[in-house]
Amino acid sequence: MDRWTEFELFVQIAELGSISKAAESLDISNAAASRYLTSLEQRLSARLIERNTRRLYLTDVGHEFFRRCKGVLTEMKEAEAAVNANVLEPGGTLTVTASLSFSMKHLAPLLPDFTSLYPKVDVNILAANRYYDIMDSGIDLAIRTREFEPDSGLTVRRLAETRRILAASPRYLDRMGTPREVDDLLRHHMLIYSYANRPHELAFTRNGEEKTVTVRSKLESNDGQVIRAAALEGLGILVQPKYIVYDDIVAGRLIPVLDDWDLPRLTINIAFQSRRYLAAKVRLFIDYLVAHFERMDYERKWTS
Repeated sequence: MDRWTEFELFVQIAELGSISKAAESLDISNAAASRYLTSLEQRLSARLIERNTRRLYLTDVGHEFFRRCKGVLTEMKEAEAAVNANVLEPGGTLTVTASLSFSMKHLAPLLPDFTSLYPKVDVNILAANRYYDIMDSGIDLAIRTREFEPDSGLTVRRLAETRRILAASPRYLDRMGTPREVDDLLRHHMLIYSYANRPHELAFTRNGEEKTVTVRSKLESNDGQVIRAAALEGLGILVQPKYIVYDDIVAGRLIPVLDDWDLPRLTINIAFQSRRYLAAKVRLFIDYLVAHFERMDYERKWTS
């Protein structure tokens, strides 16, 4: 029997909790999977998995063997990835996740050039305003925008810093007036991104002065593009990262308000699994994205 397949099968059974699902993942029959498992246990003279009519679980010896097998398989896959990264032409599907706004404004426009440079790479973008578990979702890298990045066991590469600003359309400001003081926001229509940290509590700083105001939302949404569209239509004052509305501000479609005050800034990071070797498609896309951000001077534009 193939020992490598035995190890792979055992790890898959432990992770999926099912022999049939493990067999399917390796494209072998259930009967073959049972033979591989039996062969492994006989060779080790140890019971690794207990089974009854309701469930399957690892023995104590099985848990320890799983930990070691998982490490060996990971090292082997990393070794193969290292060869691909340094010798073979990059290829396969690159899976990236980011917010809808970031995907629309800063990922999709880059893909024609990137895929022309690396034609064997296909790109899968998961646009979502929540953070996927990279380890369990088959994701190669994630773009994350946060006030801070918790220590999650991932490798994080910084892209840029961005201010969060308040802005409204000229039509709204003509109708409702322009706020001059932080407390003026209490009488304005606020457009709030619900996934922000404490979305209704705006903590401002200016030259060492601090002021916090709790606002009500005229509109609240979990998507920045909904907030932006509402602001462009004159519904109210939005609170958004500058990278989302920078072009609207330059064009005069939105006007910053209370711009001498600063809200907590956000850092845009690339997060990916901590590995000694990265597949070529991942490494090249990260380098491409970082170089593009530097060339466009985004951080200066978004923090001014």
